[in-house]
Amino acid sequence: QVELVESGGGLVQAGGSLRLSCAASGSVFMNTMGWYREAPGKQRRMVATITSGGITNYADSVKGRFTISRDNAKNAVYLQMNSVQPDDTAVYFCNAEWLEGAGSYDGWGQGTQVTVSS
Repeated sequence: QVELVESGGGLVQAGGSLRLSCAASGSVFMNTMGWYREAPGKQRRMVATITSGGITNYADSVKGRFTISRDNAKNAVYLQMNSVQPDDTAVYFCNAEWLEGAGSYDGWGQGTQVTVSS
């Protein structure tokens, strides 16, 4: 069973930086990994994704400010958040897709709160 555990959230001032980490347990190989966020009263939305080959995709609202990266050896994905803004306040969730046996699976972490003060 694969478990995703996030860390690195917290309170940061506008214009500051924060780095989120997500580690996946187990020895299965992760395909696409990504970060999503859910602001109060809003739907969960994609922030950034990265394939196993390193191809990245970003939401327009974070392009140029956030950087997603991964360490395949550690089954980990990271989100470097720079120049954060109050609109970035949300619970951030890690997501990963993997193959195991004959099946394809995906899972979510428990979420980590990011609060940006103005």
